[in-house]
Amino acid sequence: MPSQHPFQYIGIVGAGSMGSQMAIAFADLGLKVSIWDCKASNIERLVRDLQADKRGDQIRSFEDIHEFVRSLVAGDNKRKLFMFSITHGDPADSVLDMISDDLSEGDIVLDGGNEYYRQTEARQRRCAERGVHWIGMGVSGGYQAARRGPSLSPGGDAETLDLVMPLLQQYAAKDLQSGQPCVTRIGPAGAGHFVKMAHNFIEGGMLSTLAEAWSLMHFGLGLSYDQVADIFGQWNKEGLLRRTYLLDIGEQLLRTRKTPEGDRSGEGAGDSSEYVLDEVLDKVVQDDDNSEGTPHWALMESALRHVATPTNATAHYLRVASGNRKERLAVAEKLRMPSPGLIQGVQDTADFLKTLQAAVYCGFLVSYCEGLELIARASQDEHWDINPAACLQIWRNGCIIQSEYILDLLQDGLSGTTDWTNLKLVNGVAVSLHSHVGALKEIVLQGVRTDQYIPALSAALEYLKYTGGTRLPTQFMQGQMDLFGAHGYNKPGVPGEDPGPTSKGPHHYEWRPA
Repeated sequence: MPSQHPFQYIGIVGAGSMGSQMAIAFADLGLKVSIWDCKASNIERLVRDLQADKRGDQIRSFEDIHEFVRSLVAGDNKRKLFMFSITHGDPADSVLDMISDDLSEGDIVLDGGNEYYRQTEARQRRCAERGVHWIGMGVSGGYQAARRGPSLSPGGDAETLDLVMPLLQQYAAKDLQSGQPCVTRIGPAGAGHFVKMAHNFIEGGMLSTLAEAWSLMHFGLGLSYDQVADIFGQWNKEGLLRRTYLLDIGEQLLRTRKTPEGDRSGEGAGDSSEYVLDEVLDKVVQDDDNSEGTPHWALMESALRHVATPTNATAHYLRVASGNRKERLAVAEKLRMPSPGLIQGVQDTADFLKTLQAAVYCGFLVSYCEGLELIARASQDEHWDINPAACLQIWRNGCIIQSEYILDLLQDGLSGTTDWTNLKLVNGVAVSLHSHVGALKEIVLQGVRTDQYIPALSAALEYLKYTGGTRLPTQFMQGQMDLFGAHGYNKPGVPGEDPGPTSKGPHHYEWRPA
């Protein structure tokens, strides 16, 4: 069980969907909560909700930010504790500017937003000048987990992490197998936000893979929403995809019908024979409007650190392309690409669905490999010494990418491992991928034949082919690069060159005199 923490007060910066739920959760843990937001409308909505919930005395809201900060000091309590839950970038710096003179040595800021880890490190250096501790902490699971217990990935100086860990252990989601809290000391500096960034990158690959599977079943097989929901529910109960959060919410999504009154704000009002999902347009705008930065940052980091992440990257590009629907509709008129059609020649639907299940599993596992290998490379480069088993443990509950079979496989395979920069070298992972890549190939072939949208599934297949290939077309590519740029090459079968180090080859052939 978590040990006792020293905090009585906490100040929440940001009363949006995440911050307001955090406020209620910390109040339930016995803390006296103060909350401030630059938008008065957010505070007003929270106050109404708290009054309706009879929580007005537990959580105090403030319009003046300096009064908000002063509310965190009372009696013997001198150390102030903050939880930031606001948009990445300038907003966090702006709030830090406003409260800078109100901060004292020993104060702690938990930054629970999705922030670029280098920005986190810059704030850590800035705050350290006056003895203030800035912890970059990933908070996963969305606003519902923020209320009931999220997955947490804090990073910063070790002493401060030791101080806040008992509180975070109380707050975090608990692993249903072991009861352990889904939080760990990730590492120093920006390690916590880096891990959350990679989590979101994996999430993107899994989201795309499952969306592609839904489309294959609905448009390719002609299955109804309820039929696909039944399949997702069965996959989630047992086998390769057991206890996968995205399957759980996917089933709920597909079963949700309209009601005469709709939800709390009236959305989804209509005939009960209609589905709410049919009102959702096929565009993801969070990447286009820069409100979600993590996939973009992860793409940059994977290129910078020379880690191949095509499945998660392709999923991101699908979202980007989907966001500008106006442009997409204009392109559709020009290209006249065929729409997804019915998959022909399926003799046994149950057998096809079993193959699809294995392909989805393969796509999920590849998404995990790509994200974890990015974390491993950064951990080496930055000397963070991230523990892979502990990293996986925090994803067992309270987060979007939880998938029990995959986590069991990875944790078993990584037990005692120090170098995890290439998970395909882990025996259990390699055996599992080899066993299911045939299913992935079959689904990709069926998808190509019938013009299905399968960017993540096809990227996962190609990734496995070329990361495990022994005679790639890059032989021809390197020859051309040597011809036009004298880039040099290594020779096959020559000791010291094959396989040899990752460095420029010593040979150049004068293919065409200058």
